[in-house]
Amino acid sequence: MLSDTHYYFNKAADVLGLSEIVRKILLTPQRSVKVEIVIENCENELKYYTGYRVQHNNARGPMKGGLRYHPSMNEDHASALAGLMTWKTAVVDVPFGGAKGGIDCDPHTMSDKDLSLVTRLFVAQMKDVIGPMTDIPAPDMNTNAKVMSWIMDEYSKYEGFSPGVVTGKPLHLFGSEGREEATGRGVMLILREALKDRGTAFSDITVAIQGFGNVGSHAARLIAEQGARIVAVADHTGGVSNTAGLDVPALCEWVVETGGVTGFSGGTAFEGNDIITWEADVLIPAALQDVITEENANGVKAKMIVEAANAPTTPAADTLLHQRGITILPDILANAGGVTVSYFEWTQNIQQFRWEIDRINDELEKTMCKAYRSVCDMAEEKQVDLRTAAFILAIHRVGRATLARTHIESTMVP
Repeated sequence: MLSDTHYYFNKAADVLGLSEIVRKILLTPQRSVKVEIVIENCENELKYYTGYRVQHNNARGPMKGGLRYHPSMNEDHASALAGLMTWKTAVVDVPFGGAKGGIDCDPHTMSDKDLSLVTRLFVAQMKDVIGPMTDIPAPDMNTNAKVMSWIMDEYSKYEGFSPGVVTGKPLHLFGSEGREEATGRGVMLILREALKDRGTAFSDITVAIQGFGNVGSHAARLIAEQGARIVAVADHTGGVSNTAGLDVPALCEWVVETGGVTGFSGGTAFEGNDIITWEADVLIPAALQDVITEENANGVKAKMIVEAANAPTTPAADTLLHQRGITILPDILANAGGVTVSYFEWTQNIQQFRWEIDRINDELEKTMCKAYRSVCDMAEEKQVDLRTAAFILAIHRVGRATLARTHIESTMVP
């Protein structure tokens, strides 16, 4: 995954004509921290975990990025995602840099008590490198508002009342209205703008979605409310389809009750892996990275891909899809709604003043639409695809800020 991120960066850097030394400065993380976490769990077993936090760049503001709890979590994975966060925050022009981290544990096999203990031990060892003006974690895979509340509480024991140390908190613990659905809403808004440019309405399209967690379910609901037909959804349990359009609210209720889409009576079951090549106008990968590959890219039938997940398309697949004329709305633009509303939450925590939901949704819409137009304008100016344009825009903003703060001539980044 790290090599994929560097590939896309270097593709944009080639267009800009960046020197090797500037590329190295912008690609290299500022800090990488690894800690060991040892607990005796509820079954009196000794458990060992490793926690990671990679802080990529803070030239444009405090670093920002999720915490991922997954057995496959490692330093390279955190580094790749931290870089993506730097470019993502720059594309939507919120005053953050990029970071990412997590723990190589599996929350599905742990009690809440054990998970809380692991989280708090992680914070105790990371407290000196995170903070409201330094690095602000957020939920990611297998973490949620409850985990964020533990982090806020543990950090506050050392530093005093500090709600701004994390975002994605529960509403009753200084979270923000609209944060839970923010990434999905951003996906809907970016898709809306792309359809407008093509003279197409939501009511004219069919959509297939891979992943039905927080991002996929909210994107499905919001897109369906605009009039599109969600004809297929797949998750880790399988897939369900309906050519007339799935009843998304009913499917959401089913997933909450059962833990997956399998068994939903409002559609026909299918093998989940088939979702990538489903017959639909729009494909939204909203799960894991590297799901659209060289092996299945030629089977993609969608005319447009909206990357709700981080890095769902490999570079080889990206090339094949562009050769076929398929539009890709890249992750660092399409799924930036979450970090945008995280910025609004952090702002409210700093101000100690709560915003109303209408203001949050209005500001999110303005931010996402402005970012989309900036990326499209860059693509037109440089005659490149939207992903390369998004990276060019981000590199320009981050590069000039980084070099200016190091007293190097910022015009080295055009």
